[in-house]
Amino acid sequence: MRTIGKFAFLFTVGILISCGGKEEKKEERIQIGQKPKVESIKVEEPTSDEVPASKRITLDNKGVGEIKNLELPATIDNAMVERGAALFKTNCTACHKIGKRFIGPSPSGIMERRSPEWIMNMILDPQLMVAEDRCAKDLLVEFNGAAMANQNMTKEQARDILEYFRTLK
Repeated sequence: MRTIGKFAFLFTVGILISCGGKEEKKEERIQIGQKPKVESIKVEEPTSDEVPASKRITLDNKGVGEIKNLELPATIDNAMVERGAALFKTNCTACHKIGKRFIGPSPSGIMERRSPEWIMNMILDPQLMVAEDRCAKDLLVEFNGAAMANQNMTKEQARDILEYFRTLK
């Protein structure tokens, strides 16, 4: 009786193993020395290969966004500069460094390359600018697809940062 029970048990286990329909799920795991798969951002080639976008002068381009016209006074407002410097330090220095290229372009001398409207529109809605402005698209390509994060700035905050940029040479 014992041998019949053992035989029946082994027979049942054998059937279950052979008919189990073992389905292997392949999981993608990162192994040491293997780079993870990263979806790439599709970026277009710059329109001009003569001058990089970060050095290009486009003062006639106002960009895309709600800022259509902005008249700057002849004198710099120091209170706005202080607020703008503080905002820049807390929100922008992770990607932008004064006087040198980093993850994003340096804001030094930006007032000689871009219109105030373009700068404000880029601060206020970088996604719209990258989608519809040629210079912003070219900057995205130049800086390896590192898109500018939307910091959800108000117009007043963006204007303070712009005033701060006026002091950078």
